[in-house]
Amino acid sequence: MTIQELVQSILKGVGGRQNVVTATNCMTRLRINVKDDGAIDEEALKKIEGVMGIVHDRANYIEVVVGPGKCRKCSDYCKDLGIPAAADAEMTAGGDWQANKAAMKAGQKENKIKSMLKTFGDIFVPLIPGVIAAGLCAGLNTLLGQLFPATADSPAPAAVTMICAFLGLINTAFMTYLTAWAGYRAAEKFGGTPILGGMVGMITTLGGIDTISKLVGLYNETQPLDAILRAGRGGVLAAVIGVWFMCKVERAVRSKMPDALDIVFTPVITLIVTLVPYILIVMPITGLISTGLVKLVGAVALSTNPVVRAVSGYLGAALFLPMVAMGMHHGLVALYTVQLETFSAVYLYPALAMAGAGQVGAALAIYLKCKKTGNTRLKNVIAGALPAGILGVGEPLIYGVTLPMGKPFITAGLGAGFGGAFVNLMQVASTTWGPSGLLGCFVMTAGQGGAALSVAWFVLGLVISYIMGFIFTNLAIKPEEVANV
Repeated sequence: MTIQELVQSILKGVGGRQNVVTATNCMTRLRINVKDDGAIDEEALKKIEGVMGIVHDRANYIEVVVGPGKCRKCSDYCKDLGIPAAADAEMTAGGDWQANKAAMKAGQKENKIKSMLKTFGDIFVPLIPGVIAAGLCAGLNTLLGQLFPATADSPAPAAVTMICAFLGLINTAFMTYLTAWAGYRAAEKFGGTPILGGMVGMITTLGGIDTISKLVGLYNETQPLDAILRAGRGGVLAAVIGVWFMCKVERAVRSKMPDALDIVFTPVITLIVTLVPYILIVMPITGLISTGLVKLVGAVALSTNPVVRAVSGYLGAALFLPMVAMGMHHGLVALYTVQLETFSAVYLYPALAMAGAGQVGAALAIYLKCKKTGNTRLKNVIAGALPAGILGVGEPLIYGVTLPMGKPFITAGLGAGFGGAFVNLMQVASTTWGPSGLLGCFVMTAGQGGAALSVAWFVLGLVISYIMGFIFTNLAIKPEEVANV
């Protein structure tokens, strides 16, 4: 069966071309939105040659499994038939926020910069549970240390000391081997052998780097941290770039290696060839980049000028969600990890976390206008999404309410900026990135004024963002703009 015949059979099974709203593809499936869910004939679809299965788990939407490669060809033929992709469909306020999000993402044009930033983000996505676990443990450890201060005359209670020891182990397990985890994931992403990538990442932090640095005259005995080459120099930036190069070397070596010798000689040759330029070139260069990023963060988030801190916090919070919508936020992961390695804390992230709080305030303003104009449908959507937004899960509000309406997405950012300015002004810092909203309180413990005060300032920043997001949206959105959404 040709692609054309396969698509025509699938369209017949979903109620005909006239019943199809959009069609797009993922890695293995043709995803179809339909007008009338009752017109879908599941049994007929399952019997089509080339269809390996179907997923029909919600109304007016079905996924037809046709396999990798073929799904893209089917999607392209649907476009030839005049069927729009999900990205070409119009987002609707109060609609399925997941479908709106997919439409937004699918409609974004890729370029080299966005692709590079996304690759870096993809490498760290599987590490996020570890990042959050380590950060939460570090934050709780700091809070316990302040609540139960230990002195020579009055040690902390044994139970508290035991808990802190466990929390410290969890945090150390991640932070000590961060470059190894990053290297392992980078190798998976770039198509290399993961354990070799992990080894390259781990080598980055080993003391033998200092020995090599001294032999080639790149070590600074007086100020080791200022050395052009030292253990840890470049951190995760070095590890990711080094593993990308390692994967290129591995493929080249394997292509020339006899099969019988591959398992023995390919790994060792790959590592030897990789490590020389990695240690002597990649680590020093990425070290300079890391140093530059740290100085940039210091000049902004740690500036002695309160105006600089406030302005940077405002701009960060106001522009963060537009960056997310454009897919540009992945590059922040590099900035976060460099800060975490250098400061054992993440600055600017607390300000960016205010962006979701601004959406909460905007949604509350729209909710009241919906109540006034009788728009029950949108009011119920907001009521269902608000609890998640307050906890820090903002996607239902963003993609289901503010972004499809347009103007509230902007006013929410403008309001969030005030919360961002405040937390940056008060020098709130976090022990990780990821959690926001009320769930972020547990990691906002690394501020200049101590853990408890840092958390208090963060909560106050959330409240400011709620209020200002509400005020800006309430002033900008008229009741009639909400009535028929």
